[in-house]
Amino acid sequence: MALPIDINELLNGDVIESNRLEFKKSWNPLDILHTICAFANDINNIGGGYICIGIEEKDGKALLPPTGIEVNQCDGIQKKLLELCKKISPNYFPQIEFIKIQTKTVLIIWAPGGDNRPYKAPVKLSKGSPLAFYLRRFASTVKANHGEEQELYENTAKVPFDDRINQQASLKDLDINLIKDFLIKINSKLASEINNHKLEDVTIKMNIAKGPKEYLKPSNIGLLMFNPNPEQYFPGAYTELIEYINNEDEFIEKKFIGPIHLQIKQILDFISRKFIVEKIKKLKSKAEAMKIQNYPFAAIEEALVNAFYHRSYEVPNPIEINIRNDYIEILSFPGPLPPVDQSTLRKEIIVARNYRNRRIGDILKELRLTEGRGTGIAKIRKVLKQNGSPTPKFETDKSKSYFLTTIYIHPEFQAHKVNEGDEEPNDQEKRILNFCKTAKTKKEIFTMLKLSVNQKNHQKYIMPLLKSKQLQLLYPENPNHPRQKYVRRT
Repeated sequence: MALPIDINELLNGDVIESNRLEFKKSWNPLDILHTICAFANDINNIGGGYICIGIEEKDGKALLPPTGIEVNQCDGIQKKLLELCKKISPNYFPQIEFIKIQTKTVLIIWAPGGDNRPYKAPVKLSKGSPLAFYLRRFASTVKANHGEEQELYENTAKVPFDDRINQQASLKDLDINLIKDFLIKINSKLASEINNHKLEDVTIKMNIAKGPKEYLKPSNIGLLMFNPNPEQYFPGAYTELIEYINNEDEFIEKKFIGPIHLQIKQILDFISRKFIVEKIKKLKSKAEAMKIQNYPFAAIEEALVNAFYHRSYEVPNPIEINIRNDYIEILSFPGPLPPVDQSTLRKEIIVARNYRNRRIGDILKELRLTEGRGTGIAKIRKVLKQNGSPTPKFETDKSKSYFLTTIYIHPEFQAHKVNEGDEEPNDQEKRILNFCKTAKTKKEIFTMLKLSVNQKNHQKYIMPLLKSKQLQLLYPENPNHPRQKYVRRT
C-alpha cells in the first residue's frame, strides 16, 4: 500500500525539512537502524522523518536518476528490516513502500515519532552489543549525550496531543470521503488505491489510527482532520470571527466549524472576498505605479495557519479573529512553549525548540498552507514590509496563556492622502465627491458606482474620504442614524 505523501515533493525537499529526510545510496542496515531509532525518539516533536534507500544526495537534495535497489533484493531487505526493528527497545515498526523512480526501485521508510519513547538501538549488529539512544541533530543521526538522554526520559509517555489515541471515538467517526479528498489534494498514490483496502488498513498506513487490530482507535489528528465535526470531541476546535462596523459600535459574528484544514480555507476565502482590498498607487514623481493591499493576503494566511498549528486542542477556547477598522487580530490559546517568550517574539529570527502538535504541521505543509517550522513570524514581517505596511505585533503574557497577532492596515487605506504633492485622488473618489455635493445615502453612492453595499466597499471607498475630512456625516453625533447620509465638505 502506498504512503500518504507525494513522493516527488518528498524527494524535492518541498514538503519535508532536510533534518527529517535521510538519503542512502544503498542498503546499510546499521545506519538505517540508528536513523529509524532517532526518528522514533522525535526529541523535538517535529514528526519523525523519512529514509530514502537507493538514492544519493547532494546538499540535502536527492540526486536523480537514483542508483536504485536490485529487484531481487527487495524481499530480503524487507525481512531484514523487520529483524532490525525487533532489535529496537521497545519494539518500533515504521511504514515502508517500494516505488519506481525513473525505472529504478527505491525503498521509502516513514518513521513517525513513536508512542513509547524513549527508544534504544544496538550500537553494533553483533550479538550482545550494548543499546544506546539515538536522535537527530540537524541533518545527522547521532548518539544522545547525557543531557539529551535526560530529555528523552522526560519525554516518556509524553505523546503530543494531536498524535494521541482518542478512546472516546471509533473508526466509524473517520470520514472516508474526507480522507480520499485529502490524499487527492496532496497527490498521494494511496488515493487511487483507497477503494481496494479496508478503512482499518488505510488509517494504519496514514498513522491516524492506533492500537491492536481488535481495538483500533482513531488518533486526535484523525478526528481533527477527517471528522466533519471535530468540535464534538474538542470543544474549542472552531473559530469565531467578529467584524466590527460603524466605528466599532456594532459587530457581526461568524462561526467556522469542520475539519481544521477546511476551516482555514473557508476563513481565508471569507477574509479575502470581504475585507482585502487592493489598489494601484500612482506617484507623480515616478512613471511606474505600485500595487498595494490594505492587508497582504500572505501575511493573514501565515498568521492564521500559525494559530491553528501552535494552539492547544485540549482547551475549550476557540481561535478568535477580530476585524477592526484599522487592524486585524488573531488570538489563540495558550501561548508559545518555552523557551519562546515576549522578549523572544521581538527578535527577527525565532527558533522554537519544542512543538505542541507534531502532526498538524506536516499535514498543513503537505496542503501547501505553510512553508515549514519556525518560518511563520519571519514571513509575516517580510510580507508586510514588502507591502509597505506597519510592523506587526506579536504578544503573550508572563504565564503564556494566549498568543495574539496584530496586523495593521496599510496607511494608504487608513486615511487617503491628498494635496501632499505625491498622489492625487483616484477616479472613484472623484466621482463620489462630485456625486455628494448634496447629501446621499450609502446605497445611493454604491448604486452610482455600480458596486455592492458591503463593509469591504465601505472600507475602500467611503472611510478614506471620511478620515481625510473630504466627506462628512449628515448626522455626525449618531453614526448609526437610520437616515444617515454623506455629503462633501465645502
